[in-house]
Amino acid sequence: MEPFSRRGGRLHAESVPLERLAADAGTPLYVYAANEIRRRYRAIAAAFAEFDPLVCYAVKANGNLGVLGLLAAEGAGFDIVSGGELHRVLRAGGDPSRVVFAGVGKTDAEMSAALSAGIHAFNVESEGELARLDALARAAGLRARVALRVNPDVEADTHAYVATGHAGAKFGMPEGGARAILAGAAQWRGIELVGLHAHVGSQIRESAPFERALAALEGLGGEFPGGKVPWIDVGGGFAIDYEGGPGLDPRAVAAALAPRLRRLRARLAVEPGRWISGPAGILVTAVLDVKSIDGRTFAVVDAGMNDLVRPALYQARHRIVPVVESEGDRPRTDVVGPVCETGDFLGLDRELPRLRAGDLLAVLDTGAYGFSMSSQYNGRPRAAEVLVDGETWRTVRRREGLEDLCRGEETPAG
Repeated sequence: MEPFSRRGGRLHAESVPLERLAADAGTPLYVYAANEIRRRYRAIAAAFAEFDPLVCYAVKANGNLGVLGLLAAEGAGFDIVSGGELHRVLRAGGDPSRVVFAGVGKTDAEMSAALSAGIHAFNVESEGELARLDALARAAGLRARVALRVNPDVEADTHAYVATGHAGAKFGMPEGGARAILAGAAQWRGIELVGLHAHVGSQIRESAPFERALAALEGLGGEFPGGKVPWIDVGGGFAIDYEGGPGLDPRAVAAALAPRLRRLRARLAVEPGRWISGPAGILVTAVLDVKSIDGRTFAVVDAGMNDLVRPALYQARHRIVPVVESEGDRPRTDVVGPVCETGDFLGLDRELPRLRAGDLLAVLDTGAYGFSMSSQYNGRPRAAEVLVDGETWRTVRRREGLEDLCRGEETPAG
């Protein structure tokens, strides 16, 4: 089943017309296709099946409880970067023993919570973090399972903001630092070293950066206590194609990494996020006004950069299509939002049918880093989210109201 397809010119999410969802749930509205999420998770697991993978979905891509619960039911693990994401995973029914905790700024409280929950491993990014974790674990009478996050100094052809594996990035430790920790492993009485980890970035379009990162880890594997590394975590970042193509095929990555993985004889962890949820989501928005200024046509819609910041932040290009196709000419149109910023646009210079107020547009491939990066900027309540599963759907996050804008705040008089 295609996640989003036309029937009689009308766009559907699986078997449900988007017009019906917009009428019932309002706009702006994030819509997720459950069967596409399942299919893409299974495709990743199958691609790496030879290596008995722990597929840890990257919660930062889309942390909705409905999405996480769907993946937990599939047996997914989870890649978290905060205590809040751990809370979400546990609320959604995720198995803490299948959770890896990454991120350069783990607080003591977050690490203590993850220790108590019994997560699979901490991807530790520095010796200082390791020392804090060691102390916390010893105080709790526990041992923390740790994979050392190595910065392999790999340049990836992606946006500078999401390139994480080069020497100038804040992430991980250099190979020399990892070697020093491995050489002194006995001093860390609260630590069980279980693996090595590298993540070179997001939207990686070819296998070569993963191969170079794994080569760096392989070079350290023999220095592991006992001479063999139990786990190798190659991160995530598999690219999707925002123009509708297949994106990076995880089978190609698995084939490229297979020779080294076979030599290492280690269990494998991977951390896909966008590849699983990105193409499974869309943002539905309604046209508020259409106007022409100096020969340019602007369609002003009710979704803004507070709902989808990727075009403004990353210069991202998402396809935008009408929910209901119509005949006639297709003028070049700027699709802009209501936020008071010139950078508030969903797409510029797009070929679209002649639009009118009330028409619905769908912004495609927004199931990752869409709602999860949204805000209440300009005093705008955040959108609702719905999950469609075949012919049924349910709201998995209600639309915020005005009271949500002020929740937790007080005036000076109390």
